[in-house]
Amino acid sequence: MSKVFEDYFSELQADMVSICLEYVDNMAEKIYIYCSCEETIISSDFFYCIGGKVRERHKLNDGNDMNKSNKYIYDTSPKRQDMVLDILIEDIKKIMTLCKEYNREMPTEIKLVYDVQKNSLKAQYKYDLVYYNDSVKTADDIAMEWFESIKLENNK
Repeated sequence: MSKVFEDYFSELQADMVSICLEYVDNMAEKIYIYCSCEETIISSDFFYCIGGKVRERHKLNDGNDMNKSNKYIYDTSPKRQDMVLDILIEDIKKIMTLCKEYNREMPTEIKLVYDVQKNSLKAQYKYDLVYYNDSVKTADDIAMEWFESIKLENNK
């Protein structure tokens, strides 16, 4: 049986999850991945739920209370973050190529939530412009709004 569009699309999303999981050495409860592709702008971001707290990728060690006697230190160096972001951007470009090859509409926004414990991936897609025509907001603003909403939701 040959692969179809959905198989390739799923593989690329799985690659995104994999690199984000590697970034935290498989030590997270949930991974949140934001992908954006509007007109000439491609952007991505990622953050986590660790120890019941939603944390930005560069603040994983802030208030780290996983095991006070043997505190785990995440490598959140800018170089490591950039490596993950580069891979996410490459995967978005591959999704763009895939959509063209199969004559499918390219999502303008993809939000992935991977539950590590349940090994389940949920995805939301948008096909309308989210920020491109906005005179103030950028892709980073939209990603940060999502982060803040997840953080609020988690703290209820």
